[in-house]
Amino acid sequence: MTMTQALIEEATKKSGLIWVQGPAGPSRALWHVWHEGGAHIVGGPGEQPVEALGLVDGGTATVTVRSKDKGGRLVTWTADVSELPARGEAWTAAVAELKAKRLNAPDAERLEDRWARDCRVLRLSPSGTTVELPSDSLTAAPLPTSATTRHPMPAALPKLLRRGRKGR
Repeated sequence: MTMTQALIEEATKKSGLIWVQGPAGPSRALWHVWHEGGAHIVGGPGEQPVEALGLVDGGTATVTVRSKDKGGRLVTWTADVSELPARGEAWTAAVAELKAKRLNAPDAERLEDRWARDCRVLRLSPSGTTVELPSDSLTAAPLPTSATTRHPMPAALPKLLRRGRKGR
């Protein structure tokens, strides 16, 4: 294993999120699992929005991995994309790992059936090349979302939080 492969594997294993950029659209932060030499993601209705990235079987993507402790970019690598056929041997093994990491699933007991029916499980395999990290910050406007907060933060909250620290 080369030093580059080791860096990609260790950084991606330890990071909870990776930023994936496909042929369409901007990068998106996606949760994943590292399994058998590749990052596996699940997307579709009720899951991550991978359709917007234009990821196709046999295509490529760019994956940026952040440091788990500091949050800065560690490495950016080129990935070969493959879609795992539902209920196949590789799909079953990957889904077992993904299911263990899926938080707050509304239908945990029927998760595999829903993923097989409605979603795509993609494998992002390192192609062996890394991309040089840019010198600028790559800041961009947030993507549109329907997520909102219910109410503004109560004015007394900072005071309550300070008081909680004094009592310890």
